[in-house]
Amino acid sequence: MSTTATETAAPALNRKDFVTENDVRWCPGCGDYAILNALQRTFPALGIPREKFVVVSGIGCSSRFPYYMNTYGFHTIHGRAPAVATGVKVANPELSVWLVTGDGDGLSIGGNHMLHLLRRNVDINVLLFNNRVYGLTKGQYSPTSPVGMRTKSSPFGSFEQPLDPVRFALGAEAGFVARTVDNNVKHMTATFEAAARHKGLSFVEIFQNCVIFNDGTFDPVYGREQRDEQLLYLEHGKPLRFGKDGAKGIRLNGLEPEIVTVGEEGAAEDELLIHDIHHPSHLFAALLARMGYPEFPTPVGVFRSVQERATYEDGIAAQIAQTRATAGEGDLQELLTGDATWEVPRG
Repeated sequence: MSTTATETAAPALNRKDFVTENDVRWCPGCGDYAILNALQRTFPALGIPREKFVVVSGIGCSSRFPYYMNTYGFHTIHGRAPAVATGVKVANPELSVWLVTGDGDGLSIGGNHMLHLLRRNVDINVLLFNNRVYGLTKGQYSPTSPVGMRTKSSPFGSFEQPLDPVRFALGAEAGFVARTVDNNVKHMTATFEAAARHKGLSFVEIFQNCVIFNDGTFDPVYGREQRDEQLLYLEHGKPLRFGKDGAKGIRLNGLEPEIVTVGEEGAAEDELLIHDIHHPSHLFAALLARMGYPEFPTPVGVFRSVQERATYEDGIAAQIAQTRATAGEGDLQELLTGDATWEVPRG
């Protein structure tokens, strides 16, 4: 007797299915709590069995995530999470792999690993928490800290040019690049879902507040009194508008963006730049990524979503299949004892 679809369907998952029994230990008020909540709400909406999720992290406050997600996970070593995540995906392509990292872990000691992860287009989802400081090690400046920031490791102010995570990802030709903020769970969840449904590498920067060592670093951008004028929500196919009631917009003046008041100064709505996440050139998204406080509103949302090349794991699988078809299965023992080996005589 055949079973019905109802009998064979897996039960629907909810947020509680992804909550562990471990005590969540971040500083009270840390933005990581909101990000954890958003990710636990995202996973059930993807329709993927819980045992198919893997969360991989490096070292840092954000890297506690595998303990707090009721999935498979790896808490790896500083900066090396991209290498472990790549291995997981190549060995098990059917898994949904999520890499959680921070601005220090992912862009300093792990910067080289991150660069090659992005260019290889491994089908994993990277969540980079950016709080512009090293929180776990008690407040040193990080690769994203602004010029002049005084910390324990820069007592007279940092003079280094900060790295922009979104521009970094676009420069490495990542197919999906986005930005969201830790004080908007709805926007985070929508952004995470879009990243998960992208075939290929997805990179999401998250503005995350560190209440102890860099409190309020993003208040000029997403503070309650500033966000209407300082946040530009990117929506595919829609003109770039912001401000109260969308009164302001962005248009191009030659190759440079400029702020205009819609309906005044000759700026009709059809003059505004239309957002296109599928634009074939990463330069379109890079133009938007250059905008930010204080000269421009800071864009949040999906900058780019294109599928222009095969994923890394698909390329490896195809190469293995082609080699087997032309050269056979191969012999490991013959490889180990073949002409490419030699003995070192004693003495």
